[in-house]
Amino acid sequence: MKLVILDRDGVINEDSDEFIKSVVEWQPVPGSLEAIAQLCQAGYHVYVASNQSGIGRGLLDYDALFAIHDRMQRAVAELGGRIEAIEYAPEHPDQATEMRKPAPGMLKDLANRLGVSLQGVPFVGDSVSDLEAATAAGARPVLVLSGKGKSTKMAHEAAEVETYADLAAFVRTLMAQTAASA
Repeated sequence: MKLVILDRDGVINEDSDEFIKSVVEWQPVPGSLEAIAQLCQAGYHVYVASNQSGIGRGLLDYDALFAIHDRMQRAVAELGGRIEAIEYAPEHPDQATEMRKPAPGMLKDLANRLGVSLQGVPFVGDSVSDLEAATAAGARPVLVLSGKGKSTKMAHEAAEVETYADLAAFVRTLMAQTAASA
């Protein structure tokens, strides 16, 4: 199974220090929705794994979160793509469970449900917690410089991690590598 896992805020949609609390605040990173559609059209299964502590902080409720996810999925579908499933950790960081990144729980749960190994599977994120979760789950950490990615890169310059300007740049490279190996 060809699989790619994505963080949401900062990778698919613009991030905000004030949290994305409504459909109105949800704005895609330019090129990200098209990149997801391109992955799907190339036979990849796309999943999302995202911390959503705005729930635990009382900034939004589940109806608002589900409306945001519905908007995201419809926008991807309009371009011929599909997000297979969205894993999310709603808890406040002070009450973090194994599901909340940087812990690998969401990624391991996804792998168990799919019956696959995450070895070599790209997990594309913009934060240190994304990179740590990918590493802990045995996935391939990929950093994008959109969202919090630039500050993550600056804070961890010594870390050797595969880095791209944004999701679209990662997908272009992945498609070129796939074509070259075919």
